[in-house]
Amino acid sequence: MKPQTTETSTSSVLPRRSARAARPSPYLTPTETNALLHASLDSRLRRLEQADMMTTDEAAALLGTSRVTINAWIGKGRCIGLTQTKRGFKVPCWQFEPAVWAHVALIGQALGLSEGWALLNFFETPHGGLEGLTPRQALEQGQAERVLAVARTEGA
Repeated sequence: MKPQTTETSTSSVLPRRSARAARPSPYLTPTETNALLHASLDSRLRRLEQADMMTTDEAAALLGTSRVTINAWIGKGRCIGLTQTKRGFKVPCWQFEPAVWAHVALIGQALGLSEGWALLNFFETPHGGLEGLTPRQALEQGQAERVLAVARTEGA
């Protein structure tokens, strides 16, 4: 049996602080979460209403195909389709420009993404690996190999 000592540790003398007070929670409060989700929804709805967005019917007419084909392309990651709060998709018309269209599916594969909002975010966010250009801008400037390299790195 171990003999008991009369020494008291410093921790038993000082008042205990709760671990919760010592470190702030890494989680958002329910109010903060709701505000973030509301802002995200508002942002997405505004993006869907911008002039460079079209319906799948409009995209089908532009490309001389059917809405069913456009929807199939969206499902396969061949086309960027953005979900709406209502039924159907909207698509950015700039993706049908030859310099971009030839690479949409390849970039999605390299990223490991097919979800439209995630793909749109990649295409429209400036990237340091592209000297601050967005991948869309870099594609329009003929830098497809650089964009694919960035996508492969991001998807890794």
